[in-house]
Parts: sequence; C-alpha cells; structure tokens
Amino acid sequence: MARKFNFCAGPAALPEAVLRKASAEMLDWNGLGLSVMEMSHRSEEFTAIASKAESDFRELLSIPENYRVLFMQGGASAQFSLVPMNLLRGKKRVDYISTGQWSEKAIQEASRYADVNVAASTEATHYSRVPAQSELKLNSDAAYLHYTPNETIGGVEFGYVPESSGVPLVADFSSSILSEPIDVSKFGLIYAGAQKNIGPAGLCIVIIRDDLLGDELEQTPSVFSYQSIAKNDSMLNTPPTYSWYLAGLVFEWLKEQGGLAAIQAINARKAKKLYSYIDASDFYTNPIESGSRSRMNVPFILANEQLDAVFLEGAEKAGLLNLKGHRSVGGMRASIYNAVPEAAVEALIEYMKYFAASHG
Repeated sequence: MARKFNFCAGPAALPEAVLRKASAEMLDWNGLGLSVMEMSHRSEEFTAIASKAESDFRELLSIPENYRVLFMQGGASAQFSLVPMNLLRGKKRVDYISTGQWSEKAIQEASRYADVNVAASTEATHYSRVPAQSELKLNSDAAYLHYTPNETIGGVEFGYVPESSGVPLVADFSSSILSEPIDVSKFGLIYAGAQKNIGPAGLCIVIIRDDLLGDELEQTPSVFSYQSIAKNDSMLNTPPTYSWYLAGLVFEWLKEQGGLAAIQAINARKAKKLYSYIDASDFYTNPIESGSRSRMNVPFILANEQLDAVFLEGAEKAGLLNLKGHRSVGGMRASIYNAVPEAAVEALIEYMKYFAASHG
C-alpha cells in the first residue's frame, strides 16, 4: 500500500514512524500479550506509559515545575466552557481577542459564564490579520485574557505573545502546539486539542500554573475541575488511554527529530516554500496579510473558483488529500503540521504549477 500526502486540518497526519510502531505494538505491547487499548488505566504498565508521555512533553516545551499538565477529554471545544468555569475565581469580566471562527466560538461559550470584553477584533477585515498589541483594549479587573495563537480555518497566526497587563494569559494552542519552542512561563493556562500536532482525536492537553488551580464555579462537575483532575494525575475517571499512548509516541518522535528548535526550522522551510510559490503566481492568492500568515494552515484561492472541484479531483489522483478549504470560507487549505514532510509540500507545489499551466 502506498501512503499519500495528507493535508487535513484535523484529525491530521501522524508521523509514519509513529504509525508503524503503534501497528507493531497493536496486538502485543512489550510482550504483555494485549493491546494498550485493553489495558487498565490504573495498571502499572499504563501508568508508566502515561508518566513517560508527560515527562517527554514537559521536556519538549521546557515546562516549569510550577505548572501541571492535564490529559483531558472533550477536545479544545470543551475548554471554551471549562476555562471560565475554572478561572473566573470570583471575578465577572474576561478579555478575549477575536481573530477568527475558533476564537469566536470561545467567546460565545465564555459569554454563558462571564461578561466578555472583546479586547480587539479583526472581523472588519475578514480576519485577514492579527491585531497589534497597541490595539488591545484590556480591563485591569479581568479574570484573564484569552487568545488563539493560530486560527486553523482562516490561516492567521500571532507573531507575538500578547501582553496581558498582569492578568493570567490563556491560549488555545490547538493548531500550533509543539511546532516551535514557546515560553510557557508567559501563560497562566495553555490548552490544545491533540488532533493536529499531538496525536489522534479524543485528547486535550491543558498546561496550568499551580496558583490557578481551585476556586472554580460551584456548579463545575468534578470531571471538569482542573484541580480535581490535577489531584488525580488526570485519572479521576478513565482517560482516553490509546490517544495518550499515541501522543507519547509522537513526543518520542519529536525528540528524535532534534526537539522543537529543529522542527521549527523544518516548519519554516515548508511554509516559506508554499507561500513563496503562491505569491509569485498569478493563478493562486493567499488572503492573509504577510505578517499574520500561519505556518500551519495555508489557505489559497484559485483565480477561477469554478475550477475548485477540478483542482481537488486532480489533487486526489496525484495523492494529495484533504485540500478543500473549510466550508465557511471555501477555496483551498493546506495544513502542513509537524508530521507533513517537506516532500509533501514540494509535491503540492509541483501539482499547483501543473494545474495552473493547464487551466490558466
């Protein structure tokens, strides 16, 4: 069987080496005679798997000791509610930056629990850029400031970490976690759905500073309490064990690649190649301002949208999968996460050249 190049925005491509190792261990993990999927989450074997995965994750991101790492269910969308439920801590106001559909969804959910101040929005420019720090209108009495460093659908990315004026900074890193080094100490809380750069769907990782644990809203269920999850080492209830195991294999793979500095350099090369070709073309365009372009999600529009279906059909025949843009924006989108090799980007560019020559 020949594997194809997968540009899906999520669930996204996984490293082939990880899939091969998981395949080899599917029926019999380390001679135990059963799959990781069949293990008790409280067994000595799975506890070791979980512990190593967390240790490797902490090492990759250089997470300080005064932060806890939580392995949770519900994806990043559940965190849209869990963040205000856990972090209001007696306050009633929160600040949010709106840069696209995912930050808007977070705002909608937070509005159920708090008075949301939209500190800045780029909706007027069709979310084609991120706001500058000088545009942020922050409240000193806010419980926290929330932003989305990378918007998967629109393809915009912050090139800086917003200054939150002393309140905890919260970030939805679902699309860009582990794509480059970050200074975790600048954040009060980070959360990320797994299905892009971490592993398969079904898992969400939360990194939270110790002083923000506890004092959640009274109605918060215990399985949604960060403090309860932390006290029970993410095993208050049965966690998504196989997703946790596969995430651990991805962390090992990232370390084998040289860590996040090495993967950052690869990601930069991939993005530069694709954007450079698009910018030089009169057949394809990217709608995002150059200083706000995502390294992970690259949207592009054909000169004639009537050719979209033809482009996608040809791409699939060429072994280039899942290039259709999000239904809300149309066009095309190439998600080039960590596990998408440079060869995939090069193959995409060659196909784009061929298509433009044939239909331009």
